[in-house]
Amino acid sequence: MLDGATTHAVLPAMDMERATRFYTEKVGAQQRAAVEGATFFSVGDSEFSIYPTANSNRGGHTQMGLRVPDCRAVVAELRSRGVEFEEYDFPGLKTVDGVADIGGGGSAAWFKDSEGNIIGVVQVPI
Repeated sequence: MLDGATTHAVLPAMDMERATRFYTEKVGAQQRAAVEGATFFSVGDSEFSIYPTANSNRGGHTQMGLRVPDCRAVVAELRSRGVEFEEYDFPGLKTVDGVADIGGGGSAAWFKDSEGNIIGVVQVPI
């Protein structure tokens, strides 16, 4: 029944124009379409959308993950565009200069978008 299905993240935005600028200018996403109630983007081979909401609660967890071949290179590129990365120090997870070693040769980093959504950048060995 779900053969051929794809997934995409749907992120809340209190200010659609601000969020659209953030994703196109800072993240480098391509805006694909804007309809009443949603704006659709692509980044790499993935797609996601934002929708307007007055609710400012973002849940405090990663809401979208971007799997990349080189986490540190992506972090450097996004930083050059003005993206600020989070620093974490939890048992079993510590970032150094915004990047955490997640074992097995993998690494991860997280940033908040203009709306407070937490976006992860992860390099996983496959």
